[in-house]
Amino acid sequence: MRTIIFTLLTSICFSQSDSDFNKFFFDETMRIDYFHIGDAKSEMFTIDKIYRYGIWAGSLTNLIDNLNNGKYYYKIYDAASGKLVYSKGYDTFFGEYASSENGLAGIKKSYHESAIIPFPKSKIIFTIEKRDESNLMNEIFRTEIDPASIYIIKDKVTDSDVEIFKPVFNGDPHKKVDVVILAEGYTIEERGKFVEDLERFVGYFFEQEPYKSNKSNFNFYGVFKPSEESGTDLPGADIFVNTVLNTTFWSLGSERYLMTEDNKTMRDLAAFVPYDAIYIQVNHPRYGGGGIYNQFCTYTTDNQFAKYLFIHEFGHSFTGLADEYYTSDVAYTDFYKPTVEPIEPNITALLDKRNIKWKHLLSEGIEIPTPWEKTEFDRMSYEWLKERNRLNNFIAELKKNRAPEDQIKAAEEEYAIKDKLQSEKVDNYLKSSKYWGKVGAFEGAGYQATGLYRPMLDCIMFSKGDKPFCKVCEEAIKKVIANYTN
Repeated sequence: MRTIIFTLLTSICFSQSDSDFNKFFFDETMRIDYFHIGDAKSEMFTIDKIYRYGIWAGSLTNLIDNLNNGKYYYKIYDAASGKLVYSKGYDTFFGEYASSENGLAGIKKSYHESAIIPFPKSKIIFTIEKRDESNLMNEIFRTEIDPASIYIIKDKVTDSDVEIFKPVFNGDPHKKVDVVILAEGYTIEERGKFVEDLERFVGYFFEQEPYKSNKSNFNFYGVFKPSEESGTDLPGADIFVNTVLNTTFWSLGSERYLMTEDNKTMRDLAAFVPYDAIYIQVNHPRYGGGGIYNQFCTYTTDNQFAKYLFIHEFGHSFTGLADEYYTSDVAYTDFYKPTVEPIEPNITALLDKRNIKWKHLLSEGIEIPTPWEKTEFDRMSYEWLKERNRLNNFIAELKKNRAPEDQIKAAEEEYAIKDKLQSEKVDNYLKSSKYWGKVGAFEGAGYQATGLYRPMLDCIMFSKGDKPFCKVCEEAIKKVIANYTN
């Protein structure tokens, strides 16, 4: 009887939500482009342009984001009634910049961002909220948008240089997670390589749980537009190439952080298909990538950890998972406050150890916090970090000085061998622990060696390699998939 009642109530809720969609929205997309300007102490927003195009890719029923993730939320209110009709949590590249050395020094910078919403039938109030130091949401921007405005751009989404691929298509975009993979750094002569890489990485995706068990809930698209030159920028090596999406290593000063600030071009290309999530596939052998929650993620195609990058970075951009590692250099400081519980589902400050956020998944009898062989792990990890930085700097200098190719190749091969050996060393060390496979609270997470805790010893969000998500991350991913497909 309870099951019947639940099913009936669920059906009613979905029906009401579907009714809300038809009442307030057309089955089309509105893209609100705006500039996000500021530093660590202040920020402001200005609307750039607003677009109308294509079908709406998202759910027709789950219009309000109740996942409670992301530092920011944009919220859409019906102007006439004041009713909240759509919302979405997200993070920003600006937010990372604000916690970087330049942002903290008060150097202001402007980022281009977009809010993607179903196209409203009548006037709306568009607001942006931000979490304060206690992670409470506060409104920081508000404006009215009239969907009947003559200034809303309705250009047809077309480009004779763009080609669309559908490596996996399982049906109605409203009921699927729609993922688009954008080509970056592929010349017209490398079109075939893009197609091969696209098929390879989509294959990787569905080898990984929980995506493997949810394959029928996904659509994958590829969007190819050739770049004038192959690869991506390497500023530390004084290498710059002309590519479609203007990606670059050394983003925010981190040598392996590969990102783009060209949001407009990225959104213009993604608009060729219905999408919920964006990948940027960068045609380059160097290890690197990045991911920002409900924005986009990047990965390079031709290194020994390419599969790991592909899965790891999507963990950030699709589910809002935190990095669980803490022994690598990052571009920002003080990302988490020691007295505030992080909002990400897979790390905790353990402020209330009896009510840890993944309490229902804890291994029976596990000690909280959970002791582990951290001292030796830290020693070998920081030792490798020092050597890794030395090798990367050496390779960058060789390239900057235009050293012979065989010399550069030898240095890169040395790095790859040592990097692989370190990864295997880490795997073997963690697997030797008596806590291997247990869910507890292991100190060291979120770029901090102390004060933050992760659920399991290892996870694809913690260390490199072909490995599963921890149980907490896997559960979080399933919730996001359900949010798009139920």
